[in-house]
Amino acid sequence: MVNVTIDGKNLEVPEGTTVLQAARKAGVVIPTLCDHPQLTPYGGCRLCLVEVDGVRTLQPSCTLPVNNNMVVRTDTNKVKDARKFVLTLIFSERNHFCMYCQKSGGDCELQNCAYAEGMTHWPLPPNWKPYAVDASHPDFVLDHNRCILCRRCVRACGELVGNYTLGFEERGASSFLVADLGTPLGESTCVSCGTCVQICPTGALIDRKSAYLGHETQVDMVKSTCVGCSAGCGINLAVRDNQVLRIDGDWDSPVNEGLLCKLGRFEPLKDERERLVTPMVRKNGALKAATWEEALEVVGSRLAPLAGSNGNGVAALVSSRLPAESMYLFKQVFADQFGNRSAASLDDGYSPSISSAFARELGASFEGKLDQLKTADCVLTIGADLAEEHQVAGFFIKRNLSRGTALIVVGSGENVLSASADFDLKITKDSEADLLLGLWASIEELGLAKSKRSDLTNFTAEKASGKTGIDVDTLFEVARKIATAQQPVFVYGKGLASKGSVQGLKALIDLARVAGAYSENSSALISLKGQANSLVASLFGFDRAGEIKNQQAVYVALGDDTPSQRLIKQLEGVPFLAVQASYASPLTAKADVVLPVEMWAEQEGHYVSMDGRVQTTQGAIKAPEGVWSNMKVLEALATSLGVEAKADWQESLHQSVSAAALYLS
Repeated sequence: MVNVTIDGKNLEVPEGTTVLQAARKAGVVIPTLCDHPQLTPYGGCRLCLVEVDGVRTLQPSCTLPVNNNMVVRTDTNKVKDARKFVLTLIFSERNHFCMYCQKSGGDCELQNCAYAEGMTHWPLPPNWKPYAVDASHPDFVLDHNRCILCRRCVRACGELVGNYTLGFEERGASSFLVADLGTPLGESTCVSCGTCVQICPTGALIDRKSAYLGHETQVDMVKSTCVGCSAGCGINLAVRDNQVLRIDGDWDSPVNEGLLCKLGRFEPLKDERERLVTPMVRKNGALKAATWEEALEVVGSRLAPLAGSNGNGVAALVSSRLPAESMYLFKQVFADQFGNRSAASLDDGYSPSISSAFARELGASFEGKLDQLKTADCVLTIGADLAEEHQVAGFFIKRNLSRGTALIVVGSGENVLSASADFDLKITKDSEADLLLGLWASIEELGLAKSKRSDLTNFTAEKASGKTGIDVDTLFEVARKIATAQQPVFVYGKGLASKGSVQGLKALIDLARVAGAYSENSSALISLKGQANSLVASLFGFDRAGEIKNQQAVYVALGDDTPSQRLIKQLEGVPFLAVQASYASPLTAKADVVLPVEMWAEQEGHYVSMDGRVQTTQGAIKAPEGVWSNMKVLEALATSLGVEAKADWQESLHQSVSAAALYLS
């Protein structure tokens, strides 16, 4: 620890702390533009200059480490004059006529810094030329005229996302933000995560949805959890007049640290499906508006006689986008009332079914945490494309590749991450287990095993090569890379479990064990789990494909999910179909009863992420009048069927062994 005095305030901070960080700890405000807590200090804008006793020139506080007994002054005339000069130069270099900018009025960090210094105009006449506006991207617009060359977007694209799409051409005031080698943003390698938009301090990067709809002081910011996939990213919803205007990543979230993918940031706000706002009952071949009492009475009267049929009379399907509380109530109404075989998830037997089956066999959780990807020096992915699904997990890997992390991609199909991999192992279809056994055998033969196993008999690298199509030398090379890593992590998806067997998973665990990534006390295995509450669906016993075979009634708790064509076709011709949904779809068009429910931004409840983190999502807006919550619908249905519903969903979760140990966020 070292001592420092900032504007007369004495404090003790850890060695290596910058002056800017120490000032924030002391409650001293130092203006910045290029600095951001999630980025490596850059020292480019020079707005954070401070005086240090004994040092002749002003120093950038964002990159200056604190020395013991250092004395810093942040509000001297010399410092204030320097700030105004820096701001004057920035304003004169580009078109910053604030009245035309959507961030003017409180959201622009440049404007706010100027007002904080008492500036209402700039002494230097503008010396800028007009720049083109790049509107080629479907989700956001790049206005070069508002750019202050802070390079936050460039650094975020590389340091946080690992995509390295953005860069700068030319030098000095003529510097120009470009994508790739001057490609329009809409045609570039941009992955549309929107991190650059969120981190931009001015109006240079604005998203199309929320522009000009309200400043930060005019909207409510609601913390919640993204339900786009099972990663469980923290989000902030900008809400005004009962509308979600914008979705930001929560910089304080321990899961994603502010990162979001396109599915979490932009896609939810593009939903133009027709909203269901009233219950409907089929009469004379057509769906007609009905009261809630009438609709629930019809459902209850058709389901009640089929109780105890153990799935032969009723089939019930539930979306794993629903909160845990709703899924537990669904379990009590259908699995407990009509038999376990009656209830299934719409995930269609995604990977949790395999990992959960092994956890039950093992009698304990065996997977690690998503955080381990942030520090891994070697990552093997198998049966998973982290550039297409669970993208934030992929960002954690990609951003570390330039820092020396090795990436090994295993699969029989195309994988976007293959282009970034050190080893892209294109194996013969359904030979995943053989490859893993071959790598295990290779590590043993190299004498690099950190844990000895005796049950690998008569399996060699040569045998694995014949089954997988990967040459022996490559197997040994990959095995050496895995075995010599200090923090290897193994990520698997549904591709590993394509045969519906745990053999591939067992081979992966054995490989992780000999590589030092798995033991009774620790694990660096991570699995992708489909939709937001797929792990909950698995623990409640819904992790299997629903079988629709001659049942008299089918109930689908769809929520705001989108029904697949396979599901729609599967439900053709069923005698009675009830659908609990937020939006109109071909499935609701076939239903005999439609029950309108809340969508993702209106509901509240709990979600369990892919690595077992139990999190809360809040309702940011109110549902249209007449629309019920998923819980309220299921509670009413339980009452009509005589089911005594319980609220102990957490206790029920812990009655099953989870692949990833559950823990509160």
